[in-house]
Amino acid sequence: MKRNDTSRGAGSGGNAVEVRGLVKHFGATKALDGVDLDVREGTVLGVLGPNGAGKTTLVRCLSTLLRPDAGTARVAGYDVVAQPRQLRRVIGLTGQYASVDEKLSGFENLYMIGRLLDLSRKDARRRGEEMLERFSLTEAAKRPAGQYSGGMRRRLDLAASMIGRPAVLYLDEPTTGLDPRTRNEVWQEVQRMVSEGSTVLLTTQYMEEAEQLAQELTVIDRGRVIAGGRVDELKAKVGGRTLQIRPADRGELARMVGALAQAGLDGISGATADEAEGVVNVPIISDEQLTAVVGLLGSRGFAISGISTHLPSLDEVFLAVTGQKASIPQEDGAGTDAPQEVAA
Repeated sequence: MKRNDTSRGAGSGGNAVEVRGLVKHFGATKALDGVDLDVREGTVLGVLGPNGAGKTTLVRCLSTLLRPDAGTARVAGYDVVAQPRQLRRVIGLTGQYASVDEKLSGFENLYMIGRLLDLSRKDARRRGEEMLERFSLTEAAKRPAGQYSGGMRRRLDLAASMIGRPAVLYLDEPTTGLDPRTRNEVWQEVQRMVSEGSTVLLTTQYMEEAEQLAQELTVIDRGRVIAGGRVDELKAKVGGRTLQIRPADRGELARMVGALAQAGLDGISGATADEAEGVVNVPIISDEQLTAVVGLLGSRGFAISGISTHLPSLDEVFLAVTGQKASIPQEDGAGTDAPQEVAA
């Protein structure tokens, strides 16, 4: 996790993480089936997927906790199989469950991690106190971690993964079980670290979290990457935009839908009236179609009080590309990600 390690080389093309053809088997189960992905330096990549998709297996391979069966992966310039010891010094990891020494106090946990990362006594103390404050743990700093609530242990675990200012930080569903205020604290700290140059690979099933933090998304299902790109790109792939038109007179909803159906505008179909919201929804894929719809309704004498467009939500994207709804975050399926093989 030392940021001043001069032996570390950057990934090619400005990538902090480069994965090609990564494969991992657990018996007859292929948890990873030829995964390719890149994470640009100084960005957050959100990895989405249903439970059992292989997200946690991917994180464990990239953090040297599992040895892949095939493929290559380089993180911060290091090969995850050939250079695990060097790699471990420049990464941070928060798994799905907090892992802290319950006999040590919150401060002692962080101070110990700092010293193991070769921080001086002074820097380890300063950094530990800083992270305790950022995660609202200062008042509990001297208490044994075993007396912490589940949420407090989670925050301490997150603080420990960040104390060394890692070049690459893995967050595997980091805010599971946290209250909204603490979740916002985590988001703020992740954004702070990225602004200081860290790269983050985030697995999550909270669509709000992915949209809040990630510049790009990768969707994994059954061990394969099935979609990827910027948030707006993925939304556009699902089915373009929806034009919402609000008539000045709610009683005109049905007539407005009928006028659009009769006009037969090129590429325009499926207009529907939302009585509850008082709007007409029209699927469109271009600005030209938007102009044509509004122009037609104006020429037919409809008074319009409001117009807006929206892209599909990330929940809709998730459902469209995986065929499953986003669910309450859990660890990936036991048959896929449970084994704990550790790389040498």
